[in-house]
Amino acid sequence: MDTRETPLFELPEPTPDTTAFPFGHGLAAAVAGGYVAADWAEALAPVEGNMVSLARELERRRSSGERILPAPPDILRAFSRPLSEARVLIMGQDPYPTPGHSMGLSFSALPQVRPLPRSLKNIYLELHEDTGAPIPAHGDLSAWADQGVVLLNRVLTVGAGAAGSHRKLGWEAVTDAAMSALAARGGPLAAILWGKDAQALAPALGPIPIIASAHPSPLSARHGFFGSRPFTRANELLVAAGGAPIDWALPLAVPRA
Repeated sequence: MDTRETPLFELPEPTPDTTAFPFGHGLAAAVAGGYVAADWAEALAPVEGNMVSLARELERRRSSGERILPAPPDILRAFSRPLSEARVLIMGQDPYPTPGHSMGLSFSALPQVRPLPRSLKNIYLELHEDTGAPIPAHGDLSAWADQGVVLLNRVLTVGAGAAGSHRKLGWEAVTDAAMSALAARGGPLAAILWGKDAQALAPALGPIPIIASAHPSPLSARHGFFGSRPFTRANELLVAAGGAPIDWALPLAVPRA
């Protein structure tokens, strides 16, 4: 998501959410609850205090009536698969601000979301042109995450209807630590950076090879995103480094829970 994504329809009336933020009692509790992989918890240990403070601030905001997105169990979803299995990093900006859309993975939307966010539609168009993969009817990118694609937003929460509202809240220190951990771990690994905000993070990624292009937003997709072939280029980098390619084809439909 980026700040150019705005709610697609009138926001529904919020329902009270008292679910605890899974990082409020530290990373050991988040690992025990299945929210964070153990090796990611080790990598994020230097910013554990920041995360506990973030949980307190989010709770304060929620108590004041702000609706926090995504749902608390999904906030750390990008860290739920092992760091050791990471193969591609795709950086986003912040979660979709429309309630019921964001799911804790950058650019990914909950399976029931219709219509799809506009940036994601453009990602699917490029996916099809680049790889020939059919375009799914849903926006759930979990199948990529399951293969080691780290779908990480720069900022991991947002206020409903207010894109970019949690920038400078403190998440940047957490995602800085995540990028440092990826750089230290090394390859086979490739980073896909769409847009200037993501590309500004390139120095933090050290030796990781980078695929950079315009953002898939409707405002910029025709100025360098379309035709950039990020998916096949990422696979070429992985194979060249001795790794296995990603199967970028997504299930055409997500089974109902």
